[in-house]
Amino acid sequence: MAPRKPAITKVADLIREGLADPSQAEVLDRVAENFRIRITPGMQGHSEGLARQFVPSPQELTIRPEELADPIGDDVHSPVPGLTHRYPDRVILHATQTCEVYCRFCFRREAVGEDGALGDAELDAAIDYIARTPEIWEVILTGGDPMVLSPRRLSALLARLSAIEHVGVVRFHTRVPVVAPEKVNTALIAALRVRPAVYVVIHTNHPDELTPEACAALARLADAGIPLLSQTVLLQGVNADAEVLAQLFRLLVMNRVKPYYLHHCDLARGTGHFRTTLAAGQAIMSALRGRVSGVCLPTYVLDLPGGYGKVPVGPVYVSGEGPFRITDYLGRAHIYADP
Repeated sequence: MAPRKPAITKVADLIREGLADPSQAEVLDRVAENFRIRITPGMQGHSEGLARQFVPSPQELTIRPEELADPIGDDVHSPVPGLTHRYPDRVILHATQTCEVYCRFCFRREAVGEDGALGDAELDAAIDYIARTPEIWEVILTGGDPMVLSPRRLSALLARLSAIEHVGVVRFHTRVPVVAPEKVNTALIAALRVRPAVYVVIHTNHPDELTPEACAALARLADAGIPLLSQTVLLQGVNADAEVLAQLFRLLVMNRVKPYYLHHCDLARGTGHFRTTLAAGQAIMSALRGRVSGVCLPTYVLDLPGGYGKVPVGPVYVSGEGPFRITDYLGRAHIYADP
């Protein structure tokens, strides 16, 4: 068997693989000083849908005035290190700051990197906060990517959360099944089968990510009875096109993954070249409605800067105060008198 291709972690690797222009080496090294590079073997394709997501660009050095180091207010709502408590019934537990791939548009790009897993004392404090806060019903494991942790560590963490009676759901936000599908093995699946219902939310943005290996990993999770959702970021030059998103969402549903959120790209520093306007996103959602199954449609959301939470920002189909003017999926207007 041929040795497995290594992950790309340096600008020199990108140039060697033909993913970056040698003349840009110096400026890309400056980009990499601010936000690290890691591209797993399966994501090293030359398609624009992959390369633009993972290969650094000189455009990342352009910081717009409205861009923020903490665009969704993780720090503002952090009662103890490693924990974000933004909504009453759920918390985010930042189990690690490392990832299998580093996305160039990441809204936590200021935080993710080489720090590794949450320290023992910090994890103890976070678990203690969850245990003494009975309003918390759901714990969302993110980071970084929680599935970079070993099955042994995940099993130990889930056992501690399982012991908290008021915790009913543990949700993973991860790219691992898509970008490093070999990690979805028997040991990982066994770790996920615990008393709180475990949901896995797959981050994927383009149909090219759903390789045969990724689809096989999703099948292993689904066959184990683990509910699968997805989240996607609307990205200029990657998926800001109704046909591309329709293909992605249909592929996800065919792999037993329910599209959950389509995120408007956050105001992370150096990501302006990825952002569309809200109007463009609404037009894409309008083009999708009625043309793809409702099962395939996520909710288009904006995570408000400052930590005020997600707000649906999809197109509006109802206007007036009664009788109402209702727009159907073909753009035709209908008058509806609310009884």
